[in-house]
Amino acid sequence: KLAILFAMACTYQRTAAFRLPSLAPSLTTNARFGAQWNSRPFQVSPLKMTSADFEMRLHEKNIVLPKAAPPAANYVPYIVSGNYVYIAGQIPMIDGELKHKGKVPTDYSTDEAYQCARLCGLNIISQLKAACGGNLNQVKRIVKLVGFVNCQPDFYDIPKVINGASDLMVEVFGDAGRHARSAVGSVSLPLNVPTEVEAIVELRSAPGGQGV
Repeated sequence: KLAILFAMACTYQRTAAFRLPSLAPSLTTNARFGAQWNSRPFQVSPLKMTSADFEMRLHEKNIVLPKAAPPAANYVPYIVSGNYVYIAGQIPMIDGELKHKGKVPTDYSTDEAYQCARLCGLNIISQLKAACGGNLNQVKRIVKLVGFVNCQPDFYDIPKVINGASDLMVEVFGDAGRHARSAVGSVSLPLNVPTEVEAIVELRSAPGGQGV
């Protein structure tokens, strides 16, 4: 009997020794990944929307908008579709007069081109105000900007230039001005302007219609 009990004990120990190594890694792996996904789930932080008076903010910051420029070719300056405004590319003009021509960085430094992009942004806000019937408080958020820089092939600070328009949107619209963006270098731009920026904007309600 003792011999039988001893043999059974040895068999049990061999079986346990065989099974435990195969189970332990599985339990450990599941626990590690389970803790990672359950305790810190991936999520996108919601955009903090405000009902700020954007018109008042322009006044407080002494920002003067240029007159909305007419189109320079066969297109309209903006289109309203549903709650969205699609604003055509704006160039550095003030009240219909082109202020800057040339290439970056040969004719304009990065900082100077930044100011050109900011001026494009001011023209975007002018067109946006026209699309909103003169009331910028209809703006819900700036969705996207696309900026172009007329630059030499070896110029790579294109995002820094287009920050001129992006920074303006945040300055005027706060959190609602934070947007998606593309910044593109180009060997040339219409009228030899250094910068051009277009925009997509979401409104709180749909006014309908198109630019004239």
